[in-house]
Amino acid sequence: MNAPWKPSGSGNRDPFAAFICDEAALDVLRPVVIEMGWAPEKCNKGGLRNAVQSLSVSASPNILMVDLSESGDPLNDINALAEVCEPGTVVIAIGQVNDVRLYRDLIASGIHDYLLKPLSGGQLRDALTNAQAVFAAPRSNDPEAIKRHVTTAVVGTRGGVGASMLATSLAWLFSDDHKLPTALLDLDVHFGTGALALDLEPGRGLTDAIDNPSRIDGLFIERAMIRANDNLSILSAEAPINSPLMTDGAAFVQLEEEFRQAFEMTVIDLPRNMLINFPHLLTEVNVVIVAVEMTLASARDTIRILSWLKTNAPHAVPIVVANKVQGNVAEISKADFEASIERKIDFSVPYDMKAAANAAKLGQTFVDANGASKATGVIKQLAKRIFGASEEEASEETPDKKSLLGGFDLKSLLAKKGEGARATAPVE
Repeated sequence: MNAPWKPSGSGNRDPFAAFICDEAALDVLRPVVIEMGWAPEKCNKGGLRNAVQSLSVSASPNILMVDLSESGDPLNDINALAEVCEPGTVVIAIGQVNDVRLYRDLIASGIHDYLLKPLSGGQLRDALTNAQAVFAAPRSNDPEAIKRHVTTAVVGTRGGVGASMLATSLAWLFSDDHKLPTALLDLDVHFGTGALALDLEPGRGLTDAIDNPSRIDGLFIERAMIRANDNLSILSAEAPINSPLMTDGAAFVQLEEEFRQAFEMTVIDLPRNMLINFPHLLTEVNVVIVAVEMTLASARDTIRILSWLKTNAPHAVPIVVANKVQGNVAEISKADFEASIERKIDFSVPYDMKAAANAAKLGQTFVDANGASKATGVIKQLAKRIFGASEEEASEETPDKKSLLGGFDLKSLLAKKGEGARATAPVE
């Protein structure tokens, strides 16, 4: 409802409408509405059910105030309202239940504000002024606002390298530090941690999209995504593990298209298996972050993924990020790793177990919970790099072409490792 964009044609809609259950609240509301320059006739008697019936046959107003006092299940009823509301409508709910959990759930569902009865003129005036400011702000698809959309995919070479930590942290930085409307798409449908990292319920949005790709549009995006902050919306899932993923990937491509219309930044937490099964997911991706660790297995798979990207997504700029780096405590050295993949590691994020535990305890992203951490500093540099990375060429040909393994003899190292000897790679 209060989507992070302004729909086209909004100028033809009424600026305000209200559906209020009792006359006492209407008597307080009407003078404020007149003061705002709106028609008092738009203050209707009747609550949420009346609002749903009315808006199902008429255009939604820019700002909608709806009374939940007679609603037995406010959250489900709000979903019914979302089905008939046009994208861009700023919704203010009022009610009699003073419950913090209800307030948070309503805000997460897309409500702009929740006011408690009895109402006061000052309270209504402030809420309507704030709602008007939100609606009037320039949005990502305003024709006047010429801006570029950047889509970043984060792929981990191995499980546990911290790709999800990087994805959630980058999305948070884009939305909070840089104040850009940002979408985070967690494509680990069964075991995703995007919503979990932010202490949010993932909802059914992603699974609904997979089951019904034809339903994906601006209104669906607005209703299905979970709001993490003013500029960050998340689409994640915890699908039952006894339900295999049955999709051709069309839903994911459609979601990416809608994100490009609604947001300025998209971050995709992309598991390796999704990369293999749905290569068309990278068709419009600008940057691919390859998260690695200093191990033989990760080195092998980094070589394979970089080669795959060069063939299947040459337009995307690859950025190699070594995560959980512990100085000299590594299976292989940084020099050996770089020799094997025939390129430099772009960023090295130091290992900080205490900071990771702190983020988990607080229910926040790593960078939000640990602003002073050295690891956070590196991730912030990575975020700044992404803004300019989409303008770079996806890859450059090496003048002296070598084999993928270069000077890194993986077979010899693996053999030595099996014999109990320390694996030390020769560097040319």
